[in-house]
Amino acid sequence: MKSLAWLVLLAAVSGAQAGEEESTPCDNVETDQQAYACAAFNKHTAERELKASYEDLLQRIRDQYADDNAQASALTARMSTAEQLWRQLRDADCTVETYAEKAGSNAFQAAWDTCVAQHSDDRSEYLQSIGQQ
Repeated sequence: MKSLAWLVLLAAVSGAQAGEEESTPCDNVETDQQAYACAAFNKHTAERELKASYEDLLQRIRDQYADDNAQASALTARMSTAEQLWRQLRDADCTVETYAEKAGSNAFQAAWDTCVAQHSDDRSEYLQSIGQQ
């Protein structure tokens, strides 16, 4: 039941973030199944935004170091390494956060999706802040 309360709270926050966008699975979450669908939707959305933030950052690096390909390549390689390490840390953190749920259960998957979504949102904000002028 603790997980359901957390998921309902997440759905409420997600609904507020959606703003004026189209309807999402996070609208009017009342059942466990709806909460699970909302968590999956949030994970997918957060990962899509993370990918876009990362690609935008790489473009900022190319633009900022347009006259120095070696420096652009070096920084891009460092970002790639950092991104791989961050994903390992995110997965390790989510393994800790989902420990109380039975692996393979819907509650576990929803908790995992929620964790990945939150960490991905945080990472997106960080990536967006790098190289801003």
